[in-house]
Amino acid sequence: MQPHIATITKIIDETPDVKTFQVVFDDPQVLDNFGNLPGQVAQLSVIGTGEATISITSSPTRKGFLEFSIKKVGRLTSVIHQLEEGSKIGVRGPYGNHFPYEMMKGKDLLFIGGGIGLAPLRSLIDFVLADENRKDYGKVEIIYGARSKADLCFKYDLFDRWPKAKDCQVYVTIDRPEEGWDGKVAFVPAYLEELNPSPQNKIAITCGPPIMIKFVLQALEKMGYTEDQIVTTLELKMKCGIGKCGRCNIGHKFVCVDGPVFTLAQLKQMPNEF
Repeated sequence: MQPHIATITKIIDETPDVKTFQVVFDDPQVLDNFGNLPGQVAQLSVIGTGEATISITSSPTRKGFLEFSIKKVGRLTSVIHQLEEGSKIGVRGPYGNHFPYEMMKGKDLLFIGGGIGLAPLRSLIDFVLADENRKDYGKVEIIYGARSKADLCFKYDLFDRWPKAKDCQVYVTIDRPEEGWDGKVAFVPAYLEELNPSPQNKIAITCGPPIMIKFVLQALEKMGYTEDQIVTTLELKMKCGIGKCGRCNIGHKFVCVDGPVFTLAQLKQMPNEF
């Protein structure tokens, strides 16, 4: 429960309301023992303001630091957005389960993200594309969209780093036409159906706004993906991170302990509260 003190060493402006914070623990042994896996979350805190559950955006294969991509949506995140490089922040965790990357070995992977929902997916994308893991996974496809060009997160990954990776294809779309954008214009679920990626030997992993997830899940099932081939992560409503406050329970499940990662088969066994 006690947060570890970390220093913000780098800040990247992703969009007008999303920043990525790279942090290094003041005690270097903390990171050695942190043991986060792709898809897990942490509690970030600012003294005198509070704390919030935030996805760990970086892969554990990228050593020496953690990254958190944070959208300014409330009091705490607004305060974090005002911090500068060199500022201190509290970090505790990691919490929750992780993407089932062992089960995904030998499979092609289809990532479908929307807006800030690419943040938790990024930890797994970088994990499977890392040199030490790449041979364990097949083709990687990434479908990602945002409201506008300015709202696209991780532009350096989308347009430079990931397209250069072995057997990795990236598809990017925005919701509406705008000046200066000559790429795809479509909502993510519609673009997914247009691309119609085969479900054969493939796992689909998705995260984004709830309405996007809803229609992506429907599209995937329509294309022939089984419930066990579809994985998503639910990160709304989490607060304490340890299953005590009850804010994130869905039926008898606690998202912060039993999740945030679930297969569609698991979701269908839960009350329709998400």
